Amino acid sequence: MCGVSVVTGTLFPHAFTGGVQLGLPLVPDPSPRVMGAQSSPDYRSTSWVSCLFSLVRLLSAMASRAGPRAVGTDGSDYQHRERVASHYQMSVALKSEIKKLIYVQVAIWLLLLAQMCVAHLKLLPHDQVAMPYQWEYPYLLSVIPSLLGLGSFPRNNISYLVLSMIGTGLFSVAPLIYGSMEMFPLAQQLYRHGKAYRFIFGFSAVSVMYLLVGVAVQLHGWQLYYSKKLLDSWFTSTQEKKKKK
Repeated sequence: MCGVSVVTGTLFPHAFTGGVQLGLPLVPDPSPRVMGAQSSPDYRSTSWVSCLFSLVRLLSAMASRAGPRAVGTDGSDYQHRERVASHYQMSVALKSEIKKLIYVQVAIWLLLLAQMCVAHLKLLPHDQVAMPYQWEYPYLLSVIPSLLGLGSFPRNNISYLVLSMIGTGLFSVAPLIYGSMEMFPLAQQLYRHGKAYRFIFGFSAVSVMYLLVGVAVQLHGWQLYYSKKLLDSWFTSTQEKKKKK
């Protein structure tokens, strides 16, 4: 227990510990002193400062354990806020991964589009850039679900993300499967007899396209996997918000 008293212009803080009264004069003592006399050390000042610092440490420790409290709450919803924060962090990480995959998929889409433009407009001879395979035309629609996926991120739009996943299966994965079946006889002929009839800048077109198909399948597979996890995260956070209301 600490108290403060003011007597004749002198401030004396008092601290009672075990029946002992401690005080600290904060102004010079007006009483005359003998010249050359040494004043004894004031142990009361050290005790008062120790009491003050102990109180500050106690308050700091309590504040650090409790942490900043959200406005309008009494701290009882701490676990709920922690779950919301973890869902938010997971959502941000998954969005980042999906964006990277979409950017690579768009680069592949641009390469196929450039091949079609060069081949159909006859900007280069066909022995340098071969005509596109049939599976490449429906694959051009794969950019639509990618754009839907990017459009779902700003407001966590579940409907757009679901449409993006369905469109990825229809316009991305399905044409790639069909393309693998379409090019398989040509790849078999190239492997057995070493004969190729289509070329892209001196390389066998079927080899280049199979390499492209392999990369694209992995891209869309990871995209669907991360999209599914992101969708589950959004569903969970939505259900928790409903329960809180």
